Amino acid sequence: MASLEPKNEGRWQAPDPEESVSHTFAKIQVGDEIVRYRASAGLYLLTEDNGQPRAQIFYVAYTSLDVESTDSRPVAFCFNGGPGSSSVWLHMGCLGPRKVDMEDGLEPPKPPFRLVDNAWSLLDVADLVFIDPVSTGYSRPAPEEEAQAFHGVEPDVESVGDFIRLWTSREKRWASPKFLIGESYGTTRAALLGGHLQQKLGMYLNGIALISVVLDFSTIRFNLGNDLPYLLYIPTYAATAHYHGLTAANLSDLLKNAEDFALGDYASALLKGTSLSEEQEHSIVSRLADLTGLGEEYVRLSNMRIEIMRFAKELLRSERKVVGRFDSRITGRDRDAVGEHFENDPSHAVVHGTFTGVFNEYVRSELLFSTDRPYHIIAELYQSWDYSQHANRYLNVAETLRSAMGQNPHLKVLAACGLYDMATPYFATEYTFNHMGLPPELQDNIRITRYQAGHMMYVHRPSLVQLKADLAAFVQEAS
Repeated sequence: MASLEPKNEGRWQAPDPEESVSHTFAKIQVGDEIVRYRASAGLYLLTEDNGQPRAQIFYVAYTSLDVESTDSRPVAFCFNGGPGSSSVWLHMGCLGPRKVDMEDGLEPPKPPFRLVDNAWSLLDVADLVFIDPVSTGYSRPAPEEEAQAFHGVEPDVESVGDFIRLWTSREKRWASPKFLIGESYGTTRAALLGGHLQQKLGMYLNGIALISVVLDFSTIRFNLGNDLPYLLYIPTYAATAHYHGLTAANLSDLLKNAEDFALGDYASALLKGTSLSEEQEHSIVSRLADLTGLGEEYVRLSNMRIEIMRFAKELLRSERKVVGRFDSRITGRDRDAVGEHFENDPSHAVVHGTFTGVFNEYVRSELLFSTDRPYHIIAELYQSWDYSQHANRYLNVAETLRSAMGQNPHLKVLAACGLYDMATPYFATEYTFNHMGLPPELQDNIRITRYQAGHMMYVHRPSLVQLKADLAAFVQEAS
């Protein structure tokens, strides 16, 4: 366990003050290096220009004590997605100096859950700031403010951007190389923040790391008339069927065949609609069934369009099992084996209780930050999130990222994708970047990596090791 020297400044007392912080000091071994660091857990108050409080933002920051000058020390601002997720997943699963004790992420460990030192933390190459957007974690709107005012595409970016500006100024880090690391909807936020920080605040970034990526929502929305997701999910369906022993081909060959089929014969077939001949339909149905592990009759009756939730329910129906959306390696059982959708995502159940229990213990016993507020691991904001400025079209923030890269040609992007992620499939990410319209001289600024796991690939130990190496190399090169 990391050694701690608590410093009880600013520990919370009821009622909650507008701002508070608790500092503790520890050390961690990452690879061959011992990193001594300060951990700061606290609340920042966001205000209007006239000083009127808007919101309290909870954060945890880790800064190295082993550097003479912070001018050359990178700092990464990290957050998850949802919308409505706290930063606990990247914090306690991947990047921070302490993590949940999980080996392969396929089953939840037995409670009570354990914290361990994270030998694959990114703290050896960058300082880390974990941000909980308003209504997640301990972050809350001010009493006079409506929470919904922060729950939308643009206001979310403004409030998180305001926190980043405030922390950077208070900690005197404007001269440091700066990065964003976002996961899931956090990648959407990160792309928009890249443009917002640059345009509104004059803060140019060195790099943006996107973990489990969604920039163009047309690639994941199975709506009537939008055939794109049906194409882009085929390789992930194929990987899932292979993992569960329903196809015998070599995985690399299988994925290549699935990708070629998705963009070739399958795309052509869907475009033809009812003009597709009976012979062509039979050929497409047969190949879809071979790739996805589904029965030909099921594929035919679905009009050759396999929606994600139907796939999750149908693939292992004969075994009365469902596969996970966040990680299709993980299976569960529903009471009803004949429905179209699973009752609960078994891959979410594996991590939810584990991360919740570990963080609530860690923040009080090691970070020495206490409050009677509940820590909202996941706030139910998904259905109420405001997309009104993008009405009647799919949200697509890839253009914001392209524009930011055009104005800042030194901005690097790393996109990390899990092969078994059915929430944000890897082939949809590749499609998005292939359609960004970047000029040739900037295309080398983007790197896309794949991992043998799901949405939270870091709960799989080999993938965590690979992801750490990829992120460390990315930060060092972009700095």
